[in-house]
Amino acid sequence: MKVITKDTPADLAMMLNGFECPAILVTPDYQIIASNNSYSESFGEVDLTAPAFCYKVSHNYDVPCDQAGESCPLYAAQISKQKERVLHIHHTPRGKEHVDVEMLPILDADGNLGFFVELLKPVTLASPQVGGDEMVGASPAFNKMIENITRVGPTEASVLLLGESGAGKEMAALAIHGSSNRAAKPFVTLECSGLSESLFESELFGHIKGAFTGATHNKPGLIETANGGTLFLDEIGDVPLELQVKLLRLIESGVYRPVGSQETKRADFRLVCATHKDIFEMVERREFRLDLYYRINVFPIHLPSLNERKEDITLLAKTMLRKIVGGENHVLTDSAIKRLMVHDYAGNIRELRNILSRAVVLANTPVIDQHVVIACLEIDNNLKGNREAVADLKTNELNYLQDLMVSTGGDKDRAAALAGISVRSLYRKLQDS
Repeated sequence: MKVITKDTPADLAMMLNGFECPAILVTPDYQIIASNNSYSESFGEVDLTAPAFCYKVSHNYDVPCDQAGESCPLYAAQISKQKERVLHIHHTPRGKEHVDVEMLPILDADGNLGFFVELLKPVTLASPQVGGDEMVGASPAFNKMIENITRVGPTEASVLLLGESGAGKEMAALAIHGSSNRAAKPFVTLECSGLSESLFESELFGHIKGAFTGATHNKPGLIETANGGTLFLDEIGDVPLELQVKLLRLIESGVYRPVGSQETKRADFRLVCATHKDIFEMVERREFRLDLYYRINVFPIHLPSLNERKEDITLLAKTMLRKIVGGENHVLTDSAIKRLMVHDYAGNIRELRNILSRAVVLANTPVIDQHVVIACLEIDNNLKGNREAVADLKTNELNYLQDLMVSTGGDKDRAAALAGISVRSLYRKLQDS
């Protein structure tokens, strides 16, 4: 604990060690005058022998955050005289990190602002640096999404993830689960697309032996598997209208029966749903139940498309290369990054990963430059250009494989790896033409 000004009430300074998370005491003019032990352990000692300002220490700014283009919780708390909260990226001994910042104003007996207690809670579900399994990004759109996940994660509120296909909805659902009180319990996914009524019930509720032809044994449903944890319903907009009432009944009552059973079971799960469709528009067209919509849409979160967060492409690309088999030692040149930045990503993060996987195959060296990236993109361009002329699936496949052979300079091993088939299959498909 450090307190250097005589005007600082000693009890306020001592109070900081009552917080488990890192905390600092700040004046209305942004000067740090005390820190607790947890802050020192997480972010290092603050040198208080000279004026130390929160915006300089946390961001290396020369002016307060609101003057540097960011939201400033201290400024907001001065206006509201209430607790304010925001997600920031702070400089730490470990590099840049996402931090959930809460600003608590301390008022005197006359209601005047005297000090602020700033609580800083590191956010581990995301990283603004080249990372591992966490979500990666630092753009404003990404940070807004992470802020929403951080807020809703510890609650029991149902969450609806909205965004284009390939934007990372399952990773966001995992992040919500991981930041909840259910993190130690199962996370279970049900892909709702293409499920018939009988399959939907069997997958979700389970069935008993003899419930239908082929039911040779009891099978627990995903509801039972997710007991105590999180159930993630992916592409819930694809659930047929006639099945939505059964899902609504489960959510409202918390009880269900396995198919063929008379026994009622109770469900205990946190619900997270996702869709790329405009659910409210479906409600207006009477393709989605209004009552179900309000049940699943307690807290909606928009997942930005990759085109909305292109500032993150460098971080994402470098992180992905680490995870692609054979890509661990590959590096992207500045020219490659620039080419990736100007590309229009219809497939979002999934498309970027696909391009980088191709690049690892096509690159003759561990250096991936713009020429390799352009070659990867040309494969899709050639396919798109031939689409109208393609009469059937076999011809479409043949054109694709021939394009691969051209792109790889006739290297059948690399072409087969890029297509995801064996060299033998590649030979056979080309000879059958």
